[in-house]
Amino acid sequence: MKPANNIIMQAEIPRVVIAGTHSGCGKTTIASGLMAALVARGCIVQPYKTGPDFIDPSHHTLICGRPSRNLDFCMMGETGIHRTFADASAGADIAVIEGAMGLFDGRGGSDTASAAHVARILKAPVILVVDVHAVSRSIHAVVKGFRDFDPRVKITGIIYNRIGSDRHRQMIADEEFVPALGWVPRQPESEVKSRHLGLVMARESPAMKTYGRVIAERCDLDRILDVARAAPPLNVPAPVAQKIPAARHRPIIGVARDDAFCFYYQDNLDRLARAGAEVRPFSPLSDTLPDMDAIYIGGGYPELHADALERSRCRAAIRDRAEAGMPVYGECGGLMYLCGSLETDGRTYAMADILPGRAVMTKKFQALGYVKGTFGNRPGLWTGSVAIRGHEFHYSRVECSSDARFAIRLSHGAGIGGGNDGLVEHATLGEYTHAYFTDAFCKKFVAAAAAFRKNGGRR
Repeated sequence: MKPANNIIMQAEIPRVVIAGTHSGCGKTTIASGLMAALVARGCIVQPYKTGPDFIDPSHHTLICGRPSRNLDFCMMGETGIHRTFADASAGADIAVIEGAMGLFDGRGGSDTASAAHVARILKAPVILVVDVHAVSRSIHAVVKGFRDFDPRVKITGIIYNRIGSDRHRQMIADEEFVPALGWVPRQPESEVKSRHLGLVMARESPAMKTYGRVIAERCDLDRILDVARAAPPLNVPAPVAQKIPAARHRPIIGVARDDAFCFYYQDNLDRLARAGAEVRPFSPLSDTLPDMDAIYIGGGYPELHADALERSRCRAAIRDRAEAGMPVYGECGGLMYLCGSLETDGRTYAMADILPGRAVMTKKFQALGYVKGTFGNRPGLWTGSVAIRGHEFHYSRVECSSDARFAIRLSHGAGIGGGNDGLVEHATLGEYTHAYFTDAFCKKFVAAAAAFRKNGGRR
């Protein structure tokens, strides 16, 4: 896949992938702690996460003061990864990339979109986090297997996690053959709580940020920086100059940002802005609805805030704007909010009541994986054979009315059901897919917001 402008430049970006042997080995804590330790040292750190994750990046962003970016081959392609990485790393001293799952775990059990795959694309050295609880010398067999499994992936150091004692450390160090860059004891007081979609969000726990002290004491930051600086120059697409309209001419897209709606890819918000929109956050939980020309409601935890959402002044205002033809786009939690009601923990709460369906929370996840589809050619805003790629992960289902209409036909993924996603009513669309926006989608969404504004829709 070639960049649109076909101009390639070389970029020298110190970088390192922090990967793990498996989920639960402490990789997220170590990566976040490393970011915090480097920031405390005075480094400008640009954080990344491989895969379609919203929660870990929230911790990265809080720690680094720079939006964490997702790097996902299935959604972005190789050129997209290079573009996002080069653009977001500008001005940073080091890029720290947290891998997902185990180092070699990709889509459907393959290598595709794995942390190893991203490391190869970015020619990034890998530091492997290894959990040594209840093991000593045998861990070297694991390390050797990881080091030799794919020679294209350069594992340049190991951080041993959950060391039990000085003697435990020495038992491992006696036969060390890949450089040890850290020896981290178990820190139960610093563990971050989890719930059904993963760890709690960053604003709910400062533990990741405080872990920087542990990493600074237990890891060799100088050697880790040396590893990152040794990464070779990277060929990336040159930046493309874009003319953005003056603020007074830009339609406003309101983005729901609060404890109920907090799952967003930063690239999506940036692309909407580059397409000509002013992106303005608001809270469906606590705000009155401000002036805007379209609404984007991402995923999150509406089920944890259902009572407050039902009582919010925003709920009726969003319904009124939708009925007036304002473009409204919702993903996963946003889809649930746009339905008539939400049932959770044995209670039913009134939601925005725009889309013809009811959302029901379940005990087990209903879908997990990548999604591919296309907007169809039905009359209305959400049409035009625009491709859609993304990911879905949810513990709810939507029971639709018999006359429900759908805008998206899936070739891969579960969606709302029957191969369909994108429940539509008026100019409102709700889907289970967390989409990675294309330029074509953003142009269409922003144009619809501008048309609504021009026609006097904003009140």
